[in-house]
Amino acid sequence: MRNKRVLLMVEIAIFAALGFVLDFIAFRMPQGGSVSLVMIPIVLMAFRRGIAAGVITGLLVGLLQIVTGVISVAPLSFGFVVMQVILDYLLAYGVVGLAAMVRGRYLEAVQAKKTGKIIVMVALGVLIGSFLRYVIHVITGILFFGMYADGNVFIYSAVYNATYMIPVAIVAAIVCSLLFITAPRLTQPDA
Repeated sequence: MRNKRVLLMVEIAIFAALGFVLDFIAFRMPQGGSVSLVMIPIVLMAFRRGIAAGVITGLLVGLLQIVTGVISVAPLSFGFVVMQVILDYLLAYGVVGLAAMVRGRYLEAVQAKKTGKIIVMVALGVLIGSFLRYVIHVITGILFFGMYADGNVFIYSAVYNATYMIPVAIVAAIVCSLLFITAPRLTQPDA
């Protein structure tokens, strides 16, 4: 039992570090946000080990970005910056782990060897994680970056965050689908 727990912690740490590194291969937006591969290891861990492992992996990715200073913050008071960092990094990456909500159906499709259903479940999981991350970023955009808005702050935040989250979701869905189909053992913790 202890060895399994240690193995799980090591896997989470490795996948979080991989997500952190993959975030450096990115197209960065001027006021924060980027199109990168950061979500792929989080989604992989979510499908491999479940919601808790996926969420923890996402939280660690966000924490690594915070402690290394690889973050974009609004020019606000310290208290608001702390709130923004918690939302934009810890919570936003943590919710990506909720991609595992469809893990059961994904595992059924893998067992039945239904490639089409595997792709649909992976894409749905990525869509869930991406959408939740997008919602968090829109909220932080409204709360902390509204000073940049010309007009309606909600529309500004929704559009700005969509400019990078839509490509991120598409890339993550494609890469994860290809990865999960060509190397299904990656999502099997005992393989």
